Amino acid sequence: MSDRRTAEPGPALPQVEMHLHPPDRPARGVVVETYSCTASPKSAAFVRHIVLDVSGSDLPGRIRAGQSFGVLPPGTTEQGRPHKVRLYSIANATGGEGGDENLIATTVKRTIDEHWETHRLFLGVASNWLCDLQVGDEIRVTGPNGKRFLLPARPDDHDYVFFATGTGIAPFRGMVRELLSRPDHRSKIVLVMGSPFGTDLLYHKEFRALQDTHPNFTYLSALSRESQPDGSPPMYVQSRLGSHAELFRGILSTERGLVYACGLAGMELGIVQGLYRLLPAEEFARYVTLAPGLESDPTGWTRRMIPREIAPTRRMFLEVY
Repeated sequence: MSDRRTAEPGPALPQVEMHLHPPDRPARGVVVETYSCTASPKSAAFVRHIVLDVSGSDLPGRIRAGQSFGVLPPGTTEQGRPHKVRLYSIANATGGEGGDENLIATTVKRTIDEHWETHRLFLGVASNWLCDLQVGDEIRVTGPNGKRFLLPARPDDHDYVFFATGTGIAPFRGMVRELLSRPDHRSKIVLVMGSPFGTDLLYHKEFRALQDTHPNFTYLSALSRESQPDGSPPMYVQSRLGSHAELFRGILSTERGLVYACGLAGMELGIVQGLYRLLPAEEFARYVTLAPGLESDPTGWTRRMIPREIAPTRRMFLEVY
């Protein structure tokens, strides 16, 4: 696998700092803003944008878009042990939420489910606690974490295709804002946000406003359980590679192109298959290398083949969970 991944050189990534605050020495965070970030209050999901003030800690100015931070929820497990750290992606640009390096933001979805054996209600320990927090509440923060899912050290040298589902949109909110805020930014950027219904889209108005004011930024939604706003049928994020083929070829057929995907596990297979159908073999190989015998038909590919037989190169960044 390592030979295939090094076959296509990727962009140099910036040096980052990690674990400035380990779990045994957490930072203090104070909630300064919390609001629902779904497109409509009628959404079946409950997702909040939460902003924390971490001034006085080691984090300001030292945490980058694409990294994550941890939170330590209060209380103990059924076995009486303290809850473990839960990681959440940064949802702001490297300079901090709103340009204030003391503020970090994240995107949190409430976990409300039913245990399949006992039929008892299951509530996420950290997610629901975070969503319940009010302005002024304090939490314990760790991190930062992550050194690969980042923008390049020279971001203006590249063009970007971002695929997101659910709260996987969090790092891209920060990355898009960071790219568009650069004084001489010239990168082409396409963001595809996938959700079941239009009401579930996250930061929808925000991304539409950015598209209206930045000609180099294209925002596309992909609704999997209802027709698209233009009347086209339900689709997943990878379907946009077909519906807007020329747009994506214009970015990915050059040496500037990079692909990022973040969200629910399984989305990466559809994206890889879509890229295979979109690009000629030599251009596809910039992003993915295939084991011998897989070059004929992508319909038989499975997720288990990633990354041993279907190996993303260093020009494709995956963060799925």
